[in-house]
Amino acid sequence: MPVSNQQITEHAFLRALYRDDYYPDRVVDLGKAILLRLCERMETERPADLPALYALTEVATEEFNALQDDFEAADSEIETVAREEIAEDFWFVANAYGFADADVEELIAVRDW
Repeated sequence: MPVSNQQITEHAFLRALYRDDYYPDRVVDLGKAILLRLCERMETERPADLPALYALTEVATEEFNALQDDFEAADSEIETVAREEIAEDFWFVANAYGFADADVEELIAVRDW
């Protein structure tokens, strides 16, 4: 199911990572796909409250946890710049779907990066 939220379709996910050669585009593409799957789930499941939102973002955060191996295999890592960029995009997604009161730390609470 393609994402229909116009804010999402117009947003350049992980922009800072694409601009920096330290992060290989093929791995960043995988991260972007995680965020877009999160958006698809937001539109399909329509979480009614913050706990339901956090349940969805937990799954996506776990996918980013697993993506660390891909970054490391490409001589890269999810370090400070990447952590901030990923967190900002999680917050952007929450806001785009009406969760302006979402806590960014809760959105990515299970991260190990």
